[in-house]
Amino acid sequence: MKILITGGAGFIGSYLAEAYLNRNDEVYVIDDLSTGSLDNIRRFTGNPLFHFMEGTILDREAMMELTGICDVVAHLAAAVGVKLIIDEPLKSIHTNIVGTEIALEFADKFRKKIFLASTSEVYGRNSRVPLSEDDIRVYGPTNIARWSYAAGKAMDEFMALAYYRTRQLPVIIGRFFNTVGPGQTGRYGMVIPRFVGQALRNEPITVYGSGTQTRNFTYVEDVVRGIVGLIDEPRSVGEIFNIGGKGEISMNDLALRIKTIAGSTSPIRHIPYDEAYQEGFEDMERRVPDITKIENLIGYRNHYDLEQILTRVIEFERRKLSAENQAVAT
Repeated sequence: MKILITGGAGFIGSYLAEAYLNRNDEVYVIDDLSTGSLDNIRRFTGNPLFHFMEGTILDREAMMELTGICDVVAHLAAAVGVKLIIDEPLKSIHTNIVGTEIALEFADKFRKKIFLASTSEVYGRNSRVPLSEDDIRVYGPTNIARWSYAAGKAMDEFMALAYYRTRQLPVIIGRFFNTVGPGQTGRYGMVIPRFVGQALRNEPITVYGSGTQTRNFTYVEDVVRGIVGLIDEPRSVGEIFNIGGKGEISMNDLALRIKTIAGSTSPIRHIPYDEAYQEGFEDMERRVPDITKIENLIGYRNHYDLEQILTRVIEFERRKLSAENQAVAT
C-alpha cells in the first residue's frame, strides 16, 4: 500500500510514518516544516519506501500529484497548539480550513480513502465526562481566538462528512485527546513537554490558571495504532471516533508527578491565563473521552498508562538535554 501523510514530519505524523514503514508500506510525506521538523524523519533517510516533499498542503499541484500516487491519505497537517492558534489566528484558520478542503477535493477526484485528524477541541467548553462522539459542542465568543481552532476543525469535519454523504468519499474522522510522547515539543503550548523541560532544568514549573483543570493523555504509539486500525477497518468509513486514553489528572497533580519522577527541585508557580495567553482566555475544566466506539470496532486499547508516558518523556528529554550540554561544553 502507498499512503500519503500530510504533516508527516510532525510529532504524530512521523510516528505514523514509522508504523507504515514497519509494515513495508510505501510512505509519502508532505510537510512545510512550520511545526514539523526534519529531525523527526531523519531516521527514515535512505529507506527506499520513504519519500519526503517539503511543501505546503495549500500547494494544489503538489497535493494532486501525491494524492494520485497513493492509495490512502492520512490528513494530519494543521496549525496546532493553543499558543500558535492565538499568536497566528489568520494563518491557522486558513491552513486548517483551506488545507483540508484541498485534501478532500483531491481524495475525491482520485477516489482515495482519507483519514481526517480532528481534535477534542471541537467539544469546546462542554465539560461532560466522558465525552462521546455525538455530544453537543459548546463554544465561547468569537473575540476569543482559541475558539477559532475548535470552529475550524469542526468545519473540517462538516466538509468531510458532506463529501461522504453526497459523493460517497470514504472518509474517517479521528478526534485526538492530548497525544504525548518522546519528541513532542513544548514550543506551541503542549503541557507535558513544557513541564518536563522546566523540571529537568530546575526552573519554575508554570501552571496556567488555577491548575484544577483536568485532562486525559494518550501515548502517541497508542494513537497511531488507532489510526492504522481505523484505516484498515472498512466499517469505520463515514464515522467519527474519539482516540484517547482513560482517566484524568489535574494540572497541579501533573506538575507534582513530573517533578517527583524527574527528581526536580523546581517550584510550582501559577500564572493567570491572561498573562499566559491573552485577555479573556477561556479554558475547559475537564476533558476526558469516551472511547467505547473505537474499542468496540477495532479492539482499541491503551498500552501505556500516565506513569509510563511521563517516564519515557522524561528519559528522552534528559538524554536530549545532556547532549545539548555536552555540545556547549565542547
